[in-house]
Amino acid sequence: MDMVRGKSLLQSRYGFTMIELMVVMIILGLLAALVAPRMFGKLGKAKTNAAYTQIELFGTALDSFRLDVGRYPTSSEGLEALVNPPSGADEWNGPYLKKLEIPLDPWNNPYIYESPGNHGDYDLYSYGADGTEGGDGENRDIVSWKGLK
Repeated sequence: MDMVRGKSLLQSRYGFTMIELMVVMIILGLLAALVAPRMFGKLGKAKTNAAYTQIELFGTALDSFRLDVGRYPTSSEGLEALVNPPSGADEWNGPYLKKLEIPLDPWNNPYIYESPGNHGDYDLYSYGADGTEGGDGENRDIVSWKGLK
């Protein structure tokens, strides 16, 4: 029988000791503690960027609606006018979005559309992660009249 350091080959293959397993578990825990906060921070920023991008795409669709109809949709018509023709919009040549439903913001809340707006022909915005006006970080409002900072 082959011998490895005084033990038979069969005895040396029993596996890891409890201490070796604990060391591996501690190392994995430390790595997770260092990496996870960074990844979750990027997730919040990615949602904010996605909301800003969606608002920009809505802006393009709203501009196309205006070119065809001669005006932006009213607040009562809302963004729904981009996928379904509102009454009295004879020159409507939509739908102006690829999908036939208005997407929600990345936090599953509807975008807020007002026309005429306080900051331009229309105001389009999301209240961010907290769903309420104002806030910082992921909770800040994403608005059509300001760029992403």
